[in-house]
Amino acid sequence: MGRGGKRGTYSGRGMQGQKARSGRRLKPSIRSFIKRYPKLRGYRFGSQKVKPAVVNLEALEKRFKTGDKINPEILLKQRLIRKIRGKTPAVKILGKGKLTKSLTIEGCAISKTAREQIEKNHGVVK
Repeated sequence: MGRGGKRGTYSGRGMQGQKARSGRRLKPSIRSFIKRYPKLRGYRFGSQKVKPAVVNLEALEKRFKTGDKINPEILLKQRLIRKIRGKTPAVKILGKGKLTKSLTIEGCAISKTAREQIEKNHGVVK
């Protein structure tokens, strides 16, 4: 006794496998992407705050003469700092290294030790 009908044993389902089974469930294509992302609570994006560019006193000692004026634009021209997102960044001067020259600094944040060394050498912080 045959099974009847004009189709073969696979009934148009092709060879075996997941697609040949009744009640088959295919994974949605986006599911794998969803599972890769971490499940975190709340708002996931970090702050967009730009950190200031850091310049040490030893770099100022090498590049500038006594009595020179220093601000972010001049530091950019001297290539001690570079633009961040197309803008001149905020600058912080740190106290690493020794300073022997009298310098005038304006428009920069300055650490406590850097300020002490600059003022010790008769420099000006504006």
